[in-house]
Amino acid sequence: MTYSFVVEPVSVLDFDSEDELIDRCKEWNLLPATATRVKTYLYKRNGLTLPVEIVGYVDSQTVVIQFENKQQHCIHPAYLKEMQTAAFGQRAAAAEAAKADDSAEVTEETKLAEDILEEQVSQDVEVPEAETASKEILAAPESSDSESDSVKQAIPEIPQKKAVSKKKAAVQLPEDKLVITARIKEFTTVPNHFSDNDDEVIIYEAVSVEGHDLAIEEVWSSHSATLKKLELKVGDKVSFEAKIVAKKLTQHPVKYKINNPSKMKIIDAA
Repeated sequence: MTYSFVVEPVSVLDFDSEDELIDRCKEWNLLPATATRVKTYLYKRNGLTLPVEIVGYVDSQTVVIQFENKQQHCIHPAYLKEMQTAAFGQRAAAAEAAKADDSAEVTEETKLAEDILEEQVSQDVEVPEAETASKEILAAPESSDSESDSVKQAIPEIPQKKAVSKKKAAVQLPEDKLVITARIKEFTTVPNHFSDNDDEVIIYEAVSVEGHDLAIEEVWSSHSATLKKLELKVGDKVSFEAKIVAKKLTQHPVKYKINNPSKMKIIDAA
C-alpha cells in the first residue's frame, strides 16, 4: 500500500550515527533531554495512525520520516511532535469540518485576490529602456531606406541580449558513495536554531573525486565526534568515502556537503 499524500524529499541528509540522531531529536523537542535511545513516532492523518521512524532531514526545519512501506515523507518537527498528543486527531477533525464549511467562501476570496494581484502586476511592470527606445523608433517619421533597414535590424536584437544571462547548468552529482581526496581549509561553526550551541563544521578545499570530473572546489561536513578522534588540522590532506549532496553551508559560499564520510585518513599532514 502506498500513500498519495506523501511529500518525498529530493535529497536526504543522513545522520552520521545514532548519537547524532538522538541529539537532533532532542534539539527538535522530539525526545527528552535524558533520552538515550530513539523511539517510534506516530503519523496521524485522515483517521489513520501510522508508525514511522526518523531517517534523516532536509534542513533544520524539515524532518524526513519513513513509513513501514519504505515511503519517505517531509514534515516539520513541531508538527510531528504535535501528532504524538492524544488530542491531535480531535483537533484535526474539527479543523477539516470548518474547512469544508468555508471552502466556497475561501475559493471566491482566493480568486479575487489573484485577480487583484494580476492587475497590480500588469500595472507595475516597468518597460525596459531598450523596449522604450524601440517604440520611439517605430513612432518616428519614415526616413531613408538605409535608416529604415537599421531600425528593422535593431528591433530583434533586444530579446537576444536578455537571453545571454542564463544560470549555469547544475552539477550532476552521482548518487553512490565516492572516493574523495581534499584538504582541510577551515574549522568553523554555524547557527543552530534548535539548540543553544552552534554546529561545528569542517570546510574542505582542493576537492578531487576518483573517476569523476566534477566542477566542485569546496565541500563541507559536520565535525562529528568520529572525525574529532582523528585530530585533524588545517592544511591536512585527507581521503575518505562519502556521498556529495547539494546543500549550502549557512553563512558561507560552500554549495555542497559530504554525507556520512567513512574510512577517512590523513595522507599528507600539515
